This record gives sequence, structure tokens and C-alpha cells, in this order.
Amino acid sequence: MYHPDLLRHPESCPSLVLNADYTPLSYYPLSLWPWQTAIKAVFLDRVDIVSSYEREVHSPNLDMKIPSVIALKKYIKPSEYPAFTRFNLFLRDKFECQYCGSPDNLTFDHVIPRRQQGRTTWENVTTACLPCNLKKGGRTPKEAHMQLANRPIKPTSWHLQEHGRGFPPNFLHDTWHDWLYWDIELES
Repeated sequence: MYHPDLLRHPESCPSLVLNADYTPLSYYPLSLWPWQTAIKAVFLDRVDIVSSYEREVHSPNLDMKIPSVIALKKYIKPSEYPAFTRFNLFLRDKFECQYCGSPDNLTFDHVIPRRQQGRTTWENVTTACLPCNLKKGGRTPKEAHMQLANRPIKPTSWHLQEHGRGFPPNFLHDTWHDWLYWDIELES
């Protein structure tokens, strides 16, 4: 019987990594390890194999199915607050301009402009598309007669993970579905 996993190149067989409580380490980006890293972690006794692909790798002494889902043996406590990065800012704001809602040409904008002593903090930076950022210029939203959809806040890591669940990756292996909970319905 034909099975698509048998034809997969090992490079296209990543392992979904779950924490010791069987929740993904990260939804966005999805916590995936290359097959080599997963197998090394198995041999170092750092993970349990939860599920495997049909695809096997071979060595002179061993034939082994490539793990498709692994769980860490030791729980890793996520940090409470994420790093302030452009990606995390866009994720907090759901990849939308906070002035017009556009998902295109995103930049970040200082709500209180730097020239008015505005700081680069979670609470003062928001996602803006390039046209809105240019329109606002070095003014506050009120001075530019522009309305923010959401007041910028310092997100928790949980907050970003919840937002990340709204953006499933293009490929989800069947064995991953029991461990991932997305805000939209998945196709089989």
C-alpha cells in the first residue's frame, strides 16, 4: 500500500516538539526540530517519541522510523514576557496596521514620536503600514487625526502564543493535529 511518508525525503520530516506537559513549545513559529536533532535527542534520552513517520533512516547498526512528534522529558518554563522584536510586535498586532487594518508593507510606528521623547517600548510602538506611517509622520495620532485600533501593550508570552495560533503553517503532518489547537478549522 502506498503511503506518502515513505517517499518523503528525510529533510522534509521535521519533528513537532512538545514540552513535558505535551503542549507545543511554540505555536508561532511552530516548534519544529530537524529529524537529525530529534534522533540525537532520543539517543541522549532527552525526549520521548510520541509519534513517528513511516519513513525510516538507516545506519549500519539500526533502522529507525523518524519521529514526527517528540516530548521533552524535562519541562521548560516559558519566559513570562517575550523579547521586543519587530516580529513579536507584528504578532502582537496580528500582522495588521493599527491605523487602517492593512496587512501590507508593515513597519513599526512610535505612537509618541521619538522627536517628542517617545521611547521604543511595547507601550509606545505599534504596527503601521508604510502609507499610514508616512501620513502620521512625526506627530501623535491625535495630531495627525488618526485613530489607533488598539492601544499598544506589553504582551505576555501566552498572549503572543494565542495570537500565533491564528496563523497555522502551510504544512501540518497528520500526527501533529492532536497536539495543535488552531483558531481556524484545519483541512485534512
